[in-house]
Amino acid sequence: MEGYVKSNIKNGISIITFFHPQSNSLPSVLLKQLTDEITKAGNDENVKVILLQSEGDGVFCAGGSFDEILAIQNAESAKLFFSGFANVINAIRKAPKFVIARVQGKTVGGGVGIACAADYTLGIDSASIKLSELAIGIGAFVIGPVVIRKIGQSAYTSLSINATEWRSAQWAMEKGLYADIYKTIEEMDTAIAALKEKLSKSNPEAMKMLKKDFWTGTENWDTILIEKAAIVSKLALSDFTIHALTKFKQKK
Repeated sequence: MEGYVKSNIKNGISIITFFHPQSNSLPSVLLKQLTDEITKAGNDENVKVILLQSEGDGVFCAGGSFDEILAIQNAESAKLFFSGFANVINAIRKAPKFVIARVQGKTVGGGVGIACAADYTLGIDSASIKLSELAIGIGAFVIGPVVIRKIGQSAYTSLSINATEWRSAQWAMEKGLYADIYKTIEEMDTAIAALKEKLSKSNPEAMKMLKKDFWTGTENWDTILIEKAAIVSKLALSDFTIHALTKFKQKK
C-alpha cells in the first residue's frame, strides 16, 4: 500500500486528503498528485475554498519519504524529489482560492512547510511541530521561505537549529502558524465546518483578490524554491545524510 491523494467537492468546498502508511510521509508520486489536485481545485469554478487534510488521527505529515531519499542515486533525481515540496507550496500559493489546513497531529519537516503554506491553518493542542532536517544532514531550504513568511525568521531559526526538539502547538500558534488550536479533533472539525459555511457564502472575487494580496512579494518563488531544491539535493547525497538516514531506519 503506497498511499493516495483523493479529493471531492461538496457545497463549493474541495476537500483534498492525502495518506501514506508511513506516518503520512510524502514520496514524490504523492507530492505530484497533491500538486495536481490543488491546482485542479484552484481552477474549478465550482470550488470556493480548498480544505487540505491527511487521513487518520495520528501524524499530520512526517515530511519527505526517507526510503525514497535513500534510494536517490544522483543530484538530478534528488532535485526532482525535493522540488515536489516546492511544487506543492507553489500550487497553494497560486491557487486563487483560500486553502485551509486541518492539522490533526504532529507534523515534521515538509509537513510543517505545507501547514505554513496554507492560508488558514487549524490544529489540535497535541499538533506539535519540528524541523528535523539538520539532524539528517540537510536543511529546510525548500520550505524555509514559506515557514519564515508564516512564523518569522527568529522562530524559523530556532526550529532549524534545535532540529530534534518538538515545539508545542501552543508555541506554533503564538508564532502565527495556527490560527487556533483545539482540545479535540471533534472540536476542530466543528470549527472548520463553521468556517467553511461562512466562506462558501462569501464573494468569490473578493476572496480571489485577497488571496493574491496575501501572497504579494512571492512572485519569484517558482524559481527560488527550485533553486533551493538544488541545494538540498547535494546535501542529500552526502555520506553524512546517507549514514544518518540509515541509522534512523535501523531504530524503527
